[in-house]
Amino acid sequence: MKEIYVTQENGISPAETTHSIEQLLAQYPDVRKVLIIPPDFTRCYSYAGEITQILYKKLSPQAQVQVMPALGTHMEMDAQEKEKMFHGVIPDSAFLVHHWQTDTISIGTVPKSVVEEISGGLYSTDIEVEVNEKLIHGGYDLILSVGQVVPHEVVGMANYSKNIFVGIGGRQMINKSHMLSAICGMEQALGVADSPARKVFDYAQEHFLTELPLVYIQTVTTLDPQEHVSLKGLYIGSSRKPFEHACALADKLNITHIGRPAKKVVTYLDPYELKTTWVGNKGIYRTRMAVADGGELIVLAPGVKAFGENKEMDEMIRTYGYKGRDYILDLFNKGIFQDRIMAAAHLIQGSADGRFHVTYCTRSDNLSKEEIHNVGYDWMEYEQAIKTYDPHTLKEGWNTLKDGEEIYFVKTPALGLWKVD
Repeated sequence: MKEIYVTQENGISPAETTHSIEQLLAQYPDVRKVLIIPPDFTRCYSYAGEITQILYKKLSPQAQVQVMPALGTHMEMDAQEKEKMFHGVIPDSAFLVHHWQTDTISIGTVPKSVVEEISGGLYSTDIEVEVNEKLIHGGYDLILSVGQVVPHEVVGMANYSKNIFVGIGGRQMINKSHMLSAICGMEQALGVADSPARKVFDYAQEHFLTELPLVYIQTVTTLDPQEHVSLKGLYIGSSRKPFEHACALADKLNITHIGRPAKKVVTYLDPYELKTTWVGNKGIYRTRMAVADGGELIVLAPGVKAFGENKEMDEMIRTYGYKGRDYILDLFNKGIFQDRIMAAAHLIQGSADGRFHVTYCTRSDNLSKEEIHNVGYDWMEYEQAIKTYDPHTLKEGWNTLKDGEEIYFVKTPALGLWKVD
């Protein structure tokens, strides 16, 4: 196919976006069955909802179009989230739900020797590559993977083949890619295009997906001064090149270098977007490199009501907690996590490892002080916290409070990475 690369740092208009989609679809005039794979609502700033609407409107008159959100291990999108992301354009009958524990088939294996080479010998295992069976047996003429390239705690830069191998992937790949990243070191992967997990995905893409009619539609976004999503880059193609173009722009627009470590960082988790620590810990991952040694990270989490996105992971977090890399690795080496390795990786990545303190600010009727303390974080009641740290009055970046305290505020951690130069 002829790939499409559009970069407009002042913002790509809806008309320009539609034109790019029309250029793509003109190359596939005879499709009769199409699968669209957008992210779920936890990626509501991706502009993927708008693009999926355009695709559905253009394709549905002549083709059967199905939409399978790339849930990974996240909970199914509810009706309110679908309405907010897709504005009623896509009927319920068009949605497919990915169940990562039951709906996948194996399409190959990343050999142990490859994983050992990628990890520098730190992780010795093969990795079975599993994807939703409909990807292989669904009879699609065209598969469109839509999503946002942005710094990511596991894969370095999100999207591209991660949307397939994790978003609609299975237990082994999700578990082991997360553990690979945790063992190799999250802070060495964040914002890095060629991270260890990405190299695993690249191997699987090259060896097991080349026969599929798969096209990637990748975005780079920011928020404008009115806090509306602004599409800055749109890169479409079946090769790795669109991802590389998107990474270059995301590195420029979505990584903030704050100049000096902050003794206190405050970050806010949108209650409509982030309802568990499993996804809400973006507030920790994306800001931890900005926090000074011995400093504090305050996570304002008014909508967080659980730890895991499902009962299995929620129980694992409640049982073992965010209590440090060495503690979790010891349990891992004793076989505690078995086929739930992703829980171990998540617990390592969500820990401050004693370098700084994390205070989670929840509503006590959502998650109590005792529940937060039991997983290893400090706690403050949300309503009390916002008397000092009001997310609606703080400005992005450095703030000096009334008592003279200096803090650094991040309002939308899912949109980037903050680090010291």
